[in-house]
Amino acid sequence: MDLPRRTLLSASALAALALLASARPAATQAPKLKVFLLAGQSNMVGAGIVPATRNEGRGSLEGLVTAQETRKRYGHLVDREGHWITREDVLVTFRGGREVDGPLGPGFGGAEDQIGPELGFGTVVGDHFDEPVLLIKIAWGGKSIGADFRPPSAGGEVGPSYKDLFRLYREALAGIGERFPDLEYDGVELLGIGWHQGWNDRVNQAFNDAYEENLSCFIRDARKELEAPDLPFVIAETGMSGREEIHPRALSLMKAQAAVADRKEFKGTVAFVGTRDFYRPKEQSPSGQAYHWNNNAETYYLIGEGMGQAMLGLLKR
Repeated sequence: MDLPRRTLLSASALAALALLASARPAATQAPKLKVFLLAGQSNMVGAGIVPATRNEGRGSLEGLVTAQETRKRYGHLVDREGHWITREDVLVTFRGGREVDGPLGPGFGGAEDQIGPELGFGTVVGDHFDEPVLLIKIAWGGKSIGADFRPPSAGGEVGPSYKDLFRLYREALAGIGERFPDLEYDGVELLGIGWHQGWNDRVNQAFNDAYEENLSCFIRDARKELEAPDLPFVIAETGMSGREEIHPRALSLMKAQAAVADRKEFKGTVAFVGTRDFYRPKEQSPSGQAYHWNNNAETYYLIGEGMGQAMLGLLKR
């Protein structure tokens, strides 16, 4: 199957576009653009394999839409001729790991033949809203919240990825009209943040111990940055080894992620999505690369789907 072509922008072009107005002129009846910010490290970037070229296609997106046991569940991702569907009602701007823009479909992962959680997330929210949706995905591999994403209220030096996250978010808004010239909308409405990150804190004991507090600080500070005091925030668990995980740091980090959502101050505005049941062993996957969910496309799709459903649950409240 051929992946859809994307529009790539150079760093210089991106800087120029940041000077443009955040909304192009539109008729008064044009809808608000619904915006979601997806952030994190390599598993938000995404490593789910699309083509069925490894392990006889097991765990690839192409395998999911063609295999008899899964094609009913994932067949909505292709048209009657078997071509990947791209959704003009859900647009994606990806910065950090790559620079790519376009309608939602396969290919917004770490490479053109990969997906991340954006595909499942965008499918859920796109099906829910009548208005157009924009996913602004900003993620890099190998980033901790203990250092790289370290928020101001956590003390110490503010992380460079924290600063870059909000800079790139604002640049993405400034360039909407240039990147998507056919899009008609009357203003933007940021509805929530999706967060999938944790590996680099999971492998560092000091970062692990501080994760609950650091992520709580991050949520508070992000809301201040975006001037949205109760902005919905969804945390996807770092559960790469599934229910068989026994490493103390891994268990501690997952417990910390769940504890953030259970804090009284975040009741009704922060949700935790358990992901361990989405894990697929290497025998059912394109690889045995555990820290990237064995490159299993179904896993990444289900993580995004779960995040999208949790986000809608917060918005209903």
